[in-house]
Amino acid sequence: MKKIIYIFLTILISSSAFANQPFDWQLGFQKAASESMRDIVNFHNNLLLPIIIAISVFVLFLMVYACIRFRASANPIPSKRTHNVAVEVLWTLIPCLILIVMAVPSFKILYSQDSIPKADVTVKAIGYQWYWGYEYPDQNIYFDSYMIEDKDLKENQPRLLAVDNELVVPVNKVIKVMITANDVLHAWALPSFGVKRDAVPGRINETWFKAEKVGTYYGQCSELCGIKHAFMPIEVRVVTDEEYEEWLLDAKIKFAKEITDEDQFKKLASK
Repeated sequence: MKKIIYIFLTILISSSAFANQPFDWQLGFQKAASESMRDIVNFHNNLLLPIIIAISVFVLFLMVYACIRFRASANPIPSKRTHNVAVEVLWTLIPCLILIVMAVPSFKILYSQDSIPKADVTVKAIGYQWYWGYEYPDQNIYFDSYMIEDKDLKENQPRLLAVDNELVVPVNKVIKVMITANDVLHAWALPSFGVKRDAVPGRINETWFKAEKVGTYYGQCSELCGIKHAFMPIEVRVVTDEEYEEWLLDAKIKFAKEITDEDQFKKLASK
């Protein structure tokens, strides 16, 4: 009993410290760090959960009532009724109305996620077996992002989530993410930002987010892509504008992409 109480108190106390990644005994979503994720959480908590609970309680009541009211001992002669028009109309119309009530806000959220505002920073995420590659097309930067093995983990680096080269973006800026894959299907997902898009070979999917808080956020590939599917995490470090500019200066040297003849041809063709 003491162990259970200790675990419960630990979760309550440390929930804010682990808001950007999953933690033991977690219930519900990760703490929202963008407007899109906040809309998703509100939609789930304020609309879906009440509907789910109400339907579950109502069905439970009907089952208990039917078991008591129509038990064999109370009804030695069973009813021969086969249908009831009013009941059949109700159990058809009411679920339709519930779906309509759910559809309106859900369509609004989907539209806001698919309607990409003017981007402040554009990033290309490429899925490989089994790691991520990132490119900043406007900055001529490209680097690979591999999961850090258990033996190389440093203090405060989460297992199976920390990477050697994280994606760095500025806070309160619209980040447009172009997502594709080089081999098989992958999925780029960041729960705190409410972002999840499939990475499909030969096709570019787009999404966006606007991080509202400085910090480090973790995600994972969310498509079964092979034997090491569980070992291609996503780490995004959100920094201030000043820190981002400093990182860019170093990254342009450290991760400078070599311009090939094909890249030069594409650049000329686009003009």
